[in-house]
Amino acid sequence: MTKCIMTVDDAVTMRNMITFTLRTTGYEIVGASDGVAALDVLKTRQVDLVITDINMPRMDGIELTRQIRAMPGYHAVPILLLTTESHPEIKSQGRAAGATGWIVKPFQPDQLLAIVAKVLPSPQLAHV
Repeated sequence: MTKCIMTVDDAVTMRNMITFTLRTTGYEIVGASDGVAALDVLKTRQVDLVITDINMPRMDGIELTRQIRAMPGYHAVPILLLTTESHPEIKSQGRAAGATGWIVKPFQPDQLLAIVAKVLPSPQLAHV
């Protein structure tokens, strides 16, 4: 069964880059432009991993993480925070909200693939 990853970012180019990188490894990708839109999608569709920007309009990634953790079926789903922020206080807030990990922008596609592989095995690699 194909694993589904949600990417949440207000920058279309960032969502497209993540989508392009992860689709090449066999994941299904769904996107949302901010936390409010992401929650709407998650109410009707289960995903296996969420990659979210922190700084977004309407609802930031830390609040989105809190709300996802409160949803039935999402207590253990990995959530990766994607941001340019590297302040220890922001990272601490992310961990307290329930984030699994952190990806600092800018990043190389190989870095993204390595981090995703740690929290969610690739469908192609699962059969090796």
